[in-house]
Amino acid sequence: MSSSIPRKIGENQYQIDVDSNLGMKVPVRICADEPLMQKMLSDRTIMQAKNVACIPGIVGHGVVLPDGHEGYGFPVGGVAAMDAEEGMISPGGVGYDINCGVRLLRSNLSEDLVRSKLKELVTDLFSSIPSGVGSKGAVKLTPSELDEVLVKGVDWAIDHGYGSSDDSDVCEENGQIQNADPNKVSDKARKRGAPQLGSLGSGNHFLEVQKVAEIHDEEAAKRMGIEEGTITVLIHCGSRGFGHQVCSDYLRVAEQAMEKYDIHLPDRELACVPNNSEEGESYRKAMFSALNFAWSNRQMLTHWTRNSFQRVFNQSESDLDMKLVYDVSHNIAKVEKHKIDGAERNLVVHRKGATRAFPANRNEVPFKYRDLGQPVLVPGSMGTASWILLGQPNSMNLSFGSTAHGAGRTMSRSKARRNFTEDDVKKSLNDKGIFLKALTQNGVVEETPQAYKDVDSVVNVSHNLGIATKVAKLVPIGVIKG
Repeated sequence: MSSSIPRKIGENQYQIDVDSNLGMKVPVRICADEPLMQKMLSDRTIMQAKNVACIPGIVGHGVVLPDGHEGYGFPVGGVAAMDAEEGMISPGGVGYDINCGVRLLRSNLSEDLVRSKLKELVTDLFSSIPSGVGSKGAVKLTPSELDEVLVKGVDWAIDHGYGSSDDSDVCEENGQIQNADPNKVSDKARKRGAPQLGSLGSGNHFLEVQKVAEIHDEEAAKRMGIEEGTITVLIHCGSRGFGHQVCSDYLRVAEQAMEKYDIHLPDRELACVPNNSEEGESYRKAMFSALNFAWSNRQMLTHWTRNSFQRVFNQSESDLDMKLVYDVSHNIAKVEKHKIDGAERNLVVHRKGATRAFPANRNEVPFKYRDLGQPVLVPGSMGTASWILLGQPNSMNLSFGSTAHGAGRTMSRSKARRNFTEDDVKKSLNDKGIFLKALTQNGVVEETPQAYKDVDSVVNVSHNLGIATKVAKLVPIGVIKG
């Protein structure tokens, strides 16, 4: 049997051993149950994971999480950790939608009350939150204002009246990563991004009104302010055309620099540069600018969401108790300390379609949750459940402190368009009591729940492995999509 075929090494765990003929430097660990594993074997997920294991300076093992599927060069649902001194940084290991992420708002509203005004609420949200391909945000930024957004992140939005400092306390990196440098961003990225701040975008991005359907960890749920039967709002979006252009720009830079650094890879899409090189530093500073853009973007959408609820229910924000529970990024690379062979090292951890899942007592976890562990948000597909999980110590051993970021696609967008109609999807959602407002027909069809894996299966793998465990299940009642 070839060593490059996954072999089962434990419950929900598979490994691909090092195959030096392929140039692999580390093994690959796959977190999956049997059906999820079969799905990964049906596309290029496993091949891509083996290719990632060939990148110079990769340490420990490559990781494929249960939502893993084929992506650009790197599989989506993958984690790769590189030595910060000797290793690489790769734009493809972060992805095109830099800091695509999720934030969760809680409220004290009951499902019955919200259902009584659901259409009015979803319609108000839809009209007040710009969405769609190339959609324009509601603010006009001068070049110097855009620079401020890129450096200050969430704080820029809060300073301009979009929410309060309580919000930044419960964001990864407090919603503002240090050492972003707008000068490393191209004019083209700035031109694409500036008009889009404060917009949801298209594709798999959405805003969902949900009810808390199940509580699995009473203590953690209580700490997060999550009560069964109450209403939450999940916002899923990223850095829009800004992050996409930063990725495109630096993929070209990396491709051109590989010869200079004598880097040879099995796939051009893995293009990377030494982390400490001039090109590596420039990409990081531009990528950090995109991280801050996305945090600011989600903050503005949060503010408009609260305003919609205030209008529709004629209550103040404090009456509604619409607190931000947490905000996580799932397309990111940053330096973190992890143990490799018993020794602590600085690593560039690339999470592409992967969510940080740190356990209690890590300094990176916001003070509010530090003794509990990091909240993890795993959105499902439109019309299925989403989950709140809690980061656990086993994530540090198995996945560099990471877990899944969502359900993971099983069907291409074009196949979804061939197999489903807008009426089919709307009817199936309506039958489940979900009201949908969408900008385009394709936006509905491409994101049909049938195009995705079962999010419950993905979450069960994470839970069973003790990477991140179940806190609460959230079920949608209203959805807006671009």
